Amino acid sequence: MSRITIIGKGSMGNAIGGVFAAGGSDVEYVLRGDADASISGDIVVLAVPYPEVAGILDAFGGQLAGRTVVDITNPLDFSTFDSLVVPADGSAAAEIQAKLPESHVLKAFNTTLAATLASKQLGGVPTTVLVAGDDTDAKTALLGAITAGGVSALDAGGLSRARELEAIGFLQLTLAASEKIGWNGGFAVIR
Repeated sequence: MSRITIIGKGSMGNAIGGVFAAGGSDVEYVLRGDADASISGDIVVLAVPYPEVAGILDAFGGQLAGRTVVDITNPLDFSTFDSLVVPADGSAAAEIQAKLPESHVLKAFNTTLAATLASKQLGGVPTTVLVAGDDTDAKTALLGAITAGGVSALDAGGLSRARELEAIGFLQLTLAASEKIGWNGGFAVIR
């Protein structure tokens, strides 16, 4: 059983917490603006929009050392929905890892929507969470906590793969925002 802290309690934070709780993990929530909160989870999920990440790292960075930090963001230009706002050879997850050198940063949950996490299904197949990161033990723990909660999980490779995951997330969000797919749609991985 994992101890998981989720920073943010919006639709994604709640859906992710539901998956972890269903798998027997101990889940706590910290509200985004509560800079005085204490982090106790071995795994910390940043369930906030990308523009809020810098403030979260400023507020909680010291408490994140030695922990697994899961970045779920899609670094979109939300004013236009037409581009990612990180360099073409980088990712939000890589930026977070650079700011938290003593943490194990993983990219996950950004290619799934809250409704597909809550239902644990997408088009009749299990929802799949893609996970990228460089620390094998951190990935193994996260993959185990996800699958224990009834959702499929797949190791997508090293943290350098976060860029591709962010591109997939970007495409999915733009399709949903333009009503070409529903907010309960997305991409499925069939193995």
